[in-house]
Amino acid sequence: MRRVPRWALISSGCAPLVLVGGWTVAALLQGPAYDPATQTISVLAAYGAEGFWVMTGALLALGICHLFTAWGLRPAALAGRVALGGGGLAAFAVVLIPAPSSGGSLRHGSVAAVGFALLAVWPVLAADRGGAAPWGLRPLPSLMVTLLMGVGAVWFLIEIQRHGVAGVAERLVTCVQSLWPFVVVASCLLHPDNNGPSKGPPPAVG
Repeated sequence: MRRVPRWALISSGCAPLVLVGGWTVAALLQGPAYDPATQTISVLAAYGAEGFWVMTGALLALGICHLFTAWGLRPAALAGRVALGGGGLAAFAVVLIPAPSSGGSLRHGSVAAVGFALLAVWPVLAADRGGAAPWGLRPLPSLMVTLLMGVGAVWFLIEIQRHGVAGVAERLVTCVQSLWPFVVVASCLLHPDNNGPSKGPPPAVG
């Protein structure tokens, strides 16, 4: 198994911290007019929002974290690493195409949907079907977390349509998406093959 560098634990661990920290501070700056239970994160990153720069900075940091983690997660299948990195690039695109101060935006919604889809499918695409794979890269846990994110997305869409707790649904799903890379990296670092001696070619005889 190709080794995962220890710095990947930092990049993956910082992802949920910058995301949650960003929307928490931005919501405080926005004041009581913002309802985190019913309003989405995009509202905090919209032009004119009090916490615009805080949320924008958090999204940029999140994208960087995902890109570095995808680079360092060497035991994962290439398709999964590309999808994770694509999710990081999508965070940059969300910053470049923010939500308007009022109403919806097809361009912003489309970019956010692409980013969500990439981060939802990367666990399955990254799975290693070999018997000795780290726990976070095994097919069953990877499939289960992808299904969990899919269910969360359906819940979010339902809450959007009924003007319910869309903010709660979105935050739950994005927390899972930002936390799972850390779980995978940690499982790789704890795997014996990642910490044992490297297996090079046998020494020459004679």
